Amino acid sequence: MPGAVFLEGEVVELRTIECEDAEFLQKLVNDPRVRRHIGAGAPLNGVQEREWIDSLGESDKVRLLIAVDGEPVGSIGLDAPNDVWGTTELGYMVDPDHWGQGYATDAVSQVCRYAFAQRRLDKVYACVYETNPASRRVLEKAGFTEEGRLRNEAFVEGERVDVHRYGLLADEWTG
Repeated sequence: MPGAVFLEGEVVELRTIECEDAEFLQKLVNDPRVRRHIGAGAPLNGVQEREWIDSLGESDKVRLLIAVDGEPVGSIGLDAPNDVWGTTELGYMVDPDHWGQGYATDAVSQVCRYAFAQRRLDKVYACVYETNPASRRVLEKAGFTEEGRLRNEAFVEGERVDVHRYGLLADEWTG
């Protein structure tokens, strides 16, 4: 069972990540359908995943489990904010068996609400590979605007791909 509920959305709960979630997260990050969209190049074993979970309290990063009815379906996080600029980077991944059900969009909306209303940040941004149109739609549905395109920025599955940068400002957020 995932950890305590930290944020509640319309369809998902965002819960603390606990040691018991290591197996789910390891399978998720190693799944080829997920891995090609998040830039994970090397496999992660169970020991590495548990070490990552153990390190979560050591920084100002926010990492949460996306759950539906108490069952994990993905993860989402905010990097440590740039305190001078008031910005942070968003990242998320959802189990492919749960794609297309609105879970990522709901989770992104809740994390943005937290970033703006609780952390008083001014901007949340995310970078998405050209080869991941579904993630681009998630960000657009959550109110993000495409700010730029980095040509041939990433190397994914043997080819150079563009990376699209999206941003959402606090005063644009409709919550």
